Amino acid sequence: MYKNILILGRGIGQVMFQNNALSGGLMLLGIAFNSWQLAVLSVLGTVVSTLTASLSGYDKEDIRNGLYGFNGTLVGIAIGVFMEINVTSILLLISGSAFSTWVARCFRYQNRVSGLTAPFIFVVWLLLVGCHYLYPSLLLSSSLEKPELTMDIFRSFCLNIGQVMFQGNILSGLFFLLGILINSRINALYTLTGAILPLFMILYPHTDLAAWNLGLLGYNGVLCAIALGDKTGIGVVKAIFSIILSIVLQLTGMHMGIVTLTAPFVFSVWITGGLFSVFRSKS
Repeated sequence: MYKNILILGRGIGQVMFQNNALSGGLMLLGIAFNSWQLAVLSVLGTVVSTLTASLSGYDKEDIRNGLYGFNGTLVGIAIGVFMEINVTSILLLISGSAFSTWVARCFRYQNRVSGLTAPFIFVVWLLLVGCHYLYPSLLLSSSLEKPELTMDIFRSFCLNIGQVMFQGNILSGLFFLLGILINSRINALYTLTGAILPLFMILYPHTDLAAWNLGLLGYNGVLCAIALGDKTGIGVVKAIFSIILSIVLQLTGMHMGIVTLTAPFVFSVWITGGLFSVFRSKS
């Protein structure tokens, strides 16, 4: 039982690349501070995706490290964010989390790109499109918030971290940061970098202040920074480049009315990795 709890903790922690059960526990606590329902759904998604990997006979070490859990974590939270919680949505959560594990497995059959959160994105996009046409009443209507008139730098910074898991709560972002810090100081430093750089978008006169305050311009950059940043100079350059690219992709997606999820992060990492590989091969 204890080992299974550790696996689930690592699965949640791996959303932000932390192979540490305590990190995952702190992140779960951060989610609960914002919504206990989303915390429960995140655990359910992690359990389903991890159990699917185990029943499918996937690599035990990968399962222990939570590598088949984090996409299910995100699917579970997304269900609570976009859909009413009822029997139908729970069934979609279970099937979607299981499917995310199989999609993640498909990425392991090639070595060109890492799957990252692509399985989660694919599954949730599929569910949202399907519900839009087949079961629109299941989807929650997007609430219109009052226009933001003033900027809140600290809130935006915290939500740049918290929105990685759909959490629009300052404490959530701080607990996520703490969870990263106890596992890796270098990852924590890059988390700060990924959360701070998008704040400078406030200098752009056409920036949507509401989106900026809600952390919607920065959460992809946080993931980019952790994924690509390391102690080398090239790691710093790659992290900064991908952060900037993720902001551009996020703004483009939002302008097009796309539910971007973490797609800007995934595409930024893929593009950055590809570009730097080309430059390295030519040098």
